[in-house]
Amino acid sequence: MITTRFAPSPSGLLHLGGARTALFNWLFARHHGGRFLLRIEDTDKARSDAAVTRAILDDLRWLDLGWDGDVLFQSQRLERHREVAGRLLAQGAAYRCYCTPQELEEMRARARAQGKPPRYDGRCRERRDAPADAPSVLRFRAPQEGMCEFRDLVRGRVAISDAQLDDLVLLRADGTPTYMLSVVADDHDMGITHIIRGEDHLTNAAKQLRLYQALGWDAPEFAHIPLIHGGDGEKLSKRHGALGIGAWREEGYLPQALCNYLARLGWSHGDAEVFSREQAVAWFSLEQVGKSAARFDAAKLAHLNGLYLRSERDEALCAGVLALLEAAGDGRVSEAGKARLPALMPALKLRAATLLEIARNAEFLLRERPLKPDEKAQALLAKPRARELLGRLRGELGGLREWDAAALEGVVRDFARNEGEKLGALAQPLRASLTGGSVSPGIFDVLCALGREESLARISDALQQSE
Repeated sequence: MITTRFAPSPSGLLHLGGARTALFNWLFARHHGGRFLLRIEDTDKARSDAAVTRAILDDLRWLDLGWDGDVLFQSQRLERHREVAGRLLAQGAAYRCYCTPQELEEMRARARAQGKPPRYDGRCRERRDAPADAPSVLRFRAPQEGMCEFRDLVRGRVAISDAQLDDLVLLRADGTPTYMLSVVADDHDMGITHIIRGEDHLTNAAKQLRLYQALGWDAPEFAHIPLIHGGDGEKLSKRHGALGIGAWREEGYLPQALCNYLARLGWSHGDAEVFSREQAVAWFSLEQVGKSAARFDAAKLAHLNGLYLRSERDEALCAGVLALLEAAGDGRVSEAGKARLPALMPALKLRAATLLEIARNAEFLLRERPLKPDEKAQALLAKPRARELLGRLRGELGGLREWDAAALEGVVRDFARNEGEKLGALAQPLRASLTGGSVSPGIFDVLCALGREESLARISDALQQSE
């Protein structure tokens, strides 16, 4: 059975690159009816953070990238890793290295002076005079000649000279296993058949393949996907607007929109830009993953999210907006405001790209009166003619039998015509009194959402505040 894995380190939050790697592994496994496993690589205790681990798990759940079985924590398998290292030592594929930190630094300095990459020179490979009680590390006896060749499912044939590889450390002086050893042991024991990860791990693949060969294990297949770059062609970073997944969530992006966008960063299916999760699973293949770096475009992501907002159910959007406000610790949302939100959601989602924008645009709806008008609204309400019209319009609105958009529009238009005013001259101060601002959804939608009692009360508040 095809089995993939996502193996983040809890030393940093989940970002776009890691989320895309998880998504590609998830899609590949689901497309083939296989398994998608999750491993937390937490052997570096100095850099691992339990809070970060929880955040990574929460972000994966939010993205709906559910894994099969229990989460495997690498730190719980240290004895197994040492066992594998001992096997390599017993068969002569590993050796003790007694070089001091000073000697290692001198090696690196000489290599740099000669214009060579700093690497271990192998001086302990055949050493027989092991100093008594001297600290040592365990190194892999890597081949020194030849080529490590393999077929990458994205890049095609890859050949890396063994001369570029190093006698990598398997066990540190304190007996803790290194990343390279732990990864190979865990992937083997977990039955991983395909490793899909960033192309920055390409050299690691050669090192790991040599370990698989030394252990006599079947190696998984590799697929190294291009990295994500910013619009300037440089590696993606915060200055390009690249945030952690949790931050995108707090900004009001929908998980299905973010996954849709991430899937298109390096993979494509014809000209399809917007597609469902089910379609992505049905279409996904590594043959359609490109070899060039993908370019992140925050504006394109926002546009795509807006499309998803407009096709989302209003009830789900209301729940999302209220959850955002609750997570932000905003205690000013009134129960009456919550009840009014669904009526205006069809209009609110038409002019927003994120849930956070909807929340900001709906702020007037969710607050208890009296509202505090912003500067533009105050300026509109300070005009004597505007206050005069608004006062008389309140009386007309108060006499309405039916409080619906058609009746409201009819009254306001008739009033404006009778006063010899354009509709905008009346709608602007009316909007200022109802919302406390100068921008909102259609004024008749606002009146309907607020209802008769709240609308008339807000107009009265505005007239009193502007006196």
